[in-house]
Amino acid sequence: MDAPKTLQQAIQYFSDEKVCIEAVAAMRWPDGVKCPRCLAGEPYWFESQKRWKCRKCRKQFSVKVESIFEDSPISLSKWLPALWLIVNCKNGISSYELARDLGVTQKSAWFMLQRLRLAMKSHNWGTKLGGGEVEIDEAFVGGKIKNMHRKRAMQLAATKIREGYTAGVVHENKTIVLGMLDRESRQVRTKVVPDVKRETLQKEILRNVRYGAKVYSDEAVAYDQLRYRYVHETVNHAERYVKGRVHTNGLENFWSLMKRNLSGTYVCVEPFHLDRYLDEQVFRFNNRATKDNPLDDADRFLLALSQVANRRLTYAELTGKDGTTQA
Repeated sequence: MDAPKTLQQAIQYFSDEKVCIEAVAAMRWPDGVKCPRCLAGEPYWFESQKRWKCRKCRKQFSVKVESIFEDSPISLSKWLPALWLIVNCKNGISSYELARDLGVTQKSAWFMLQRLRLAMKSHNWGTKLGGGEVEIDEAFVGGKIKNMHRKRAMQLAATKIREGYTAGVVHENKTIVLGMLDRESRQVRTKVVPDVKRETLQKEILRNVRYGAKVYSDEAVAYDQLRYRYVHETVNHAERYVKGRVHTNGLENFWSLMKRNLSGTYVCVEPFHLDRYLDEQVFRFNNRATKDNPLDDADRFLLALSQVANRRLTYAELTGKDGTTQA
């Protein structure tokens, strides 16, 4: 696929719906179009309907089936520029801005962005970090009590009293995010966690970092038993932030980008949607241009486009109206 290199070229290139279909099909089926139901090849193409018909099972299907685009009435000529924008805008793009750019409603733009974030979700959670040194740190995401509506602040105060919180707790109204950065691969992973207990954090670290790796963190009590599985060193942030190779400044850089993205562009993100916004930021961070890996806008776009298949997100699932519990 001869991909465009700039946003202007992308808008012009994907203005033709057939070109969009061919682009998505080329990324989904590099060896030729196959029926998603029976995997038979060489289906019939219906030009008037912009879809195929399988020669074996006789079922019709479009390029959108079993992808983030499935059941969307919005044309691919709007979906693909939206994908280009979200993977290449460093600070993200709001649903209101995307709605104005594409000529759709804000609600539709918000749903589009959430589905695109699903395509940006990393495939690498089955592998472990730890080729060299790994930084571990947690971040607290959420608004300040002084900025809350009076009713919301009173509800939070009542919850604190009911659950026995003390005034010294600094993250009682925050969503907790655990981050891990592999310095060798320059890849970061994040996950929303329910608390900062030792069992919770160390379970995720053991699941994602190879045994025996060099692990650097602050002196939080939750990390005090990592020394039994890793070469664990800590730095006391009350005294200093760097102790030779021991620091978490790489993750601090990611946290600053993430928080600027959330507070500056998205303003307010509900905790049960935060994982998807993190997936967006992680994708751009892990696929940024470096001296060893000079990726450009087209590379990021094609990578995200290659991940649209076999990922489905309905509006009922997104809003919790399908009966599932949001986390």
